[in-house]
Amino acid sequence: MSFDRLIEKIAALQNPTVAGLDPKLSYIPEHIKKEAFALHGRTLVGAAAAILTYNRGLIDALAPIVPAVKPQAAYYEMYGWPGMRVLAETIRYARSKGMFVITDGKRNDIGATMEAYAAAHLGATEIEGKTEEAFGADALTVNGYLGSDGIRPLLQVCAERDKGIFVLVKTSNASSGELQDQQLEGGNTVYRAMGDFCEEWGRELPGRFGYSGVGAVVGATYPAQLGELRAALPSTFFLVPGYGAQGGGAKDVSPGFDRNGLGAIVNASRSILCAWQKAGVPGEEYARAAAAEAVRMRDDIMGELGEIRLPE
Repeated sequence: MSFDRLIEKIAALQNPTVAGLDPKLSYIPEHIKKEAFALHGRTLVGAAAAILTYNRGLIDALAPIVPAVKPQAAYYEMYGWPGMRVLAETIRYARSKGMFVITDGKRNDIGATMEAYAAAHLGATEIEGKTEEAFGADALTVNGYLGSDGIRPLLQVCAERDKGIFVLVKTSNASSGELQDQQLEGGNTVYRAMGDFCEEWGRELPGRFGYSGVGAVVGATYPAQLGELRAALPSTFFLVPGYGAQGGGAKDVSPGFDRNGLGAIVNASRSILCAWQKAGVPGEEYARAAAAEAVRMRDDIMGELGEIRLPE
């Protein structure tokens, strides 16, 4: 399944991290914006052009270090159709460099509408007898709180096209516990019940390394729950946000991994995207600074894990 490819890439690079491509214009060096605005004006098209140039520079620098990127759809949608075009082009460019791409869309619907989301982000769109990929990511984040009706359309596409999903389980935001920590009858929490659903759905998408094509989003900001869920969900691969700018560190994310150093991929966005600003280097060195931060993050986490090994 799709996550087998991700796991192999993680093991090859000895790096269980993903760089979040969540660009804001304030993150982009002036020389890139100046060139884009000179060609297209201070317009949605100009902003999108700057973002694409910025993303390509980051991808070029990160591809030898980081196995995956995670573009957050909202940061592209805010620039209208030019932004959505850049999302598609960013996904294609990252995949051309051998990177695994997770679209962070948190899509949530049922029936035909969820089928349309599945086709858009993971599958292909039919055009009078022909099909073509719209975005073509390897995986998509989804919200499972509408129940199985919102997940099953995705499972079929994942099976047919070697894709994966990450279901929101225990998210990293401060108010997540308002709903996710609520106790259900029998003593389970809401987040634990959602995790159990991930294990159930994942049986339809088994993988070679023990992890299914149905993953879970579990935040680094809740390390105790991360460890609880790792023990309870042996077949569910974790996407772990909250490292870096949100306060999570290597010790916080380590409970999400198994004895082989597998089972999770840790996301950082702002700490990588804005590394050039934090380091105080010229904007022309933004990609080099991002690569240096990615190496620092890798080494920080690997200092806790020791080594990543593929199961025999």
